[in-house]
Amino acid sequence: MTRQTRREFLKTLGAVASLSVLGGGIGRGQGLGAKDRPNILFIMTDDHASHAMSCYGSKVNKTPNLDRIANEGMRFTNSFCTNSICAPCRAVILTGKYSHVNGLIDNAVTFDGSQPTFPKLLRQAGYETALLGKWHLKSDPTGFDYWNILPGQGDYYNPAMIEMGQRKKHTGYVTDIITDHVLNWLKGRTSDKPFCLMYHHKAPHRNWQPAPKYLTLYDDVDLPEPATLFDDNAGRGRAAKEQDMTIEKTLTRADLKLTPPGGLTPEQKAQWDAAYGPKIKAFEQANPQGRDLIRWKYQRYMKDYLRCIASVDENVGRVLDYLDESGLARNTVVIYTSDQGFYLGDHGWFDKRFMYEESLRMPLVVRYPKEIPAGSVNNDIVLNLDFAETFLDYAGAPVPTDMQGRSLRPLFQGRTPNDWRTSMYYHYYEFPAEHSVKRHYGVRTERYKLIHFYNDIDEWELYDLKNDPDEMQNVYDDPKHADIVKELTAELKRLRIRYNDATGAPV
Repeated sequence: MTRQTRREFLKTLGAVASLSVLGGGIGRGQGLGAKDRPNILFIMTDDHASHAMSCYGSKVNKTPNLDRIANEGMRFTNSFCTNSICAPCRAVILTGKYSHVNGLIDNAVTFDGSQPTFPKLLRQAGYETALLGKWHLKSDPTGFDYWNILPGQGDYYNPAMIEMGQRKKHTGYVTDIITDHVLNWLKGRTSDKPFCLMYHHKAPHRNWQPAPKYLTLYDDVDLPEPATLFDDNAGRGRAAKEQDMTIEKTLTRADLKLTPPGGLTPEQKAQWDAAYGPKIKAFEQANPQGRDLIRWKYQRYMKDYLRCIASVDENVGRVLDYLDESGLARNTVVIYTSDQGFYLGDHGWFDKRFMYEESLRMPLVVRYPKEIPAGSVNNDIVLNLDFAETFLDYAGAPVPTDMQGRSLRPLFQGRTPNDWRTSMYYHYYEFPAEHSVKRHYGVRTERYKLIHFYNDIDEWELYDLKNDPDEMQNVYDDPKHADIVKELTAELKRLRIRYNDATGAPV
């Protein structure tokens, strides 16, 4: 019997054992009472690269409140997404299934909210569920007792939010407003049920509009440049050369704050003009060209990106403080992650999409005092695919047999199962579309990464992450790596069969 077959058997056995409990309406999953099951606070940002968190060794910023979660819990060093783009990542998290299974392969598709999701299953198991902040799945949320979301991407300043179907306008900064709603919901709870709260920020998504209080943060600093800022992609193929996500050419005047956003209040407009007016004048007078212009754009982009993260860090701290003050911290699993990674000038880029490390890798820090030793670090390969089963595990709820991840709970406890994955599968679909990143799928192990670009292209790339961590040199055609190519090609075929993915070009 294969490992997977055994695991699916155990899933089915667990589901059968729990169905009678759920069917009886008690919703206690595996006999657990409400007081025995933790609350779940799932905090997620949009496009926050792990290398912009100080607990991950950031060279450009400090994130003291996010670091609190890592310092008081566990930091994961190999946390990855399965399809590095916003809406698909969210659908994977909700369903515990790859994009080709849950149906949401790119940002153009509307999420089918009728399918099973972990919030629905948690409600059946007796949890109170809520969603506040960014949703970005086109259809209305399902499976939540309460929801209050941004429409589409939402606005940084004076955003509208949709509360249980009713659209309402708010004045202020979006990261503060979402957090205010989160704290109001927590403080206003009357239920004695355990809760699962999805607290989702818009920030630091493009086009990186900072809160008024942070408009001048980093003004007196020259941020260090990534070593690959001027990468010409000579060591990679067509896909890397034909993308449209460069700091040099793709950033717009709005991205660079040469034009202010619309819809500001007079006070906000005055703050904006005071912060950016002198910078615009200095830029126009200096008129930088060539590499100097790229450097200017990099500083401009990155400082605004980090200013947005400063607001996230501050507001997460507000919520952590409340959990501590209220006593909820003792029995609440706190998770911080992002929907995917992001390029911070790496390879001269911004955005995500590629299977290269900066966009593949997500931050993941988790705190739960009852089970997670403070300051612990985990190096196993984990995926956004795993969140749904992790939450169901803590709820004592049955896991549907068609979910494709694994519960992270044993890893939280320092007990990595012997059959834990040693490779991960990735598949990106959104082409032709914005940023022109070719369709591709691939496999990553601890040391190597094999990628197949397809559709209007047929190219393979192999990277030795130990000797080439920046993925500068494709060694697919190097005879020295012939055995690795053969081994990873076989593993890629196995994973495509394992996850029932027949989409895209064959291996």
